[in-house]
Amino acid sequence: MTKSLFGALFFILAAGSAASAQEAIDKPRADAFDQRLFAGPLAPDTTYACFVRRYDAAHLAKHPKQKVAAMKLLVTAENPPDEKITNYSFPLGVKYRHRPGNFDSSGSCNHVIAENTGGEIRLGCGVDCEGGGLQVALSKDDRSAIIRLERIRIWQNDKPDDEAEDELVAGADDNIFRLDRAPNQECASLVTDRKELAALRHK
Repeated sequence: MTKSLFGALFFILAAGSAASAQEAIDKPRADAFDQRLFAGPLAPDTTYACFVRRYDAAHLAKHPKQKVAAMKLLVTAENPPDEKITNYSFPLGVKYRHRPGNFDSSGSCNHVIAENTGGEIRLGCGVDCEGGGLQVALSKDDRSAIIRLERIRIWQNDKPDDEAEDELVAGADDNIFRLDRAPNQECASLVTDRKELAALRHK
């Protein structure tokens, strides 16, 4: 997918409603993808999938242009009792190899058809106000998430809002990340709402 098409995808995701985006995807195939992503059927309320990668010194030595030293992704599927559609969202956590601090981002997701992959379904996730986004695919054994991005707005979470905004822009070694499936508690640091954090810890 080209950068322009990738950007257009996230513009559409941000501008269109979740319902209209979901209607364009074959539901049985989308359900099958969800079952793989969340390692089982969705719960009646909220379901989580956590993926984590901490890059070791050997990997970073082989990829000297990689800016990211660690990444966490939590994908959430929520079924509100008064709605007939599942809402998907994500928080993302990033640590850089040469910059101090913890960075994060968040947004909403929908199923998308990836180009040039034989119609593979992924999650396309975007950040509001043209903040870029990412795509979430799965490895063949479903044990890892394959994260693809061109640009995503992030914030340094220990700085005031007017100083915290930044961007992770894909470079030679920062456009595709393979994150391993992990217990939900590994992604607890990405959740700030107390009720959601309690629900996550009991899943």
